[in-house]
Amino acid sequence: MPKPLLIAIGFLAPFSGAAWAQDMAGNANFGRKTFKKCQSCHSIIKSDGQYIVKGGKLGPNLYGVIGRTAGTSDFRYGADLIMAGKMGLVWQVDTLSEYLTNPTTYLKKVTNNAGAKSKMSFKLGSGGTDLAAYLAWIANYTALTAKSERCDVR
Repeated sequence: MPKPLLIAIGFLAPFSGAAWAQDMAGNANFGRKTFKKCQSCHSIIKSDGQYIVKGGKLGPNLYGVIGRTAGTSDFRYGADLIMAGKMGLVWQVDTLSEYLTNPTTYLKKVTNNAGAKSKMSFKLGSGGTDLAAYLAWIANYTALTAKSERCDVR
């Protein structure tokens, strides 16, 4: 099979699944640009240790965050985020987008606890849906293109 055709198939494959259709609410390309605001605290690192996007380690690794129960990856989360996960919060494009707008307000809402707070002080004014779509896309894309060294939305 010609190499350009393989590249095209590898690029289009993530767009074919039902899970991807749900994530199309945002623009992954705009989300890639928005992620630059997050890189001082977050990286995107595959489970095999391969860096997709190098960044800080103050926040959790965001690889595979979409579809993950809140507060369950290898990171020291705050008690209220862990509680939200125990109460059933699973990160999806819409839930992550709303959380990013104001993390503490979101946790108060989902835990029904007026005293809840988030350890993440950053508030993303806009672009949360795009950012979440990018995080969903990057995990789907890299899972399907295991031989890829680096993954960029172009």
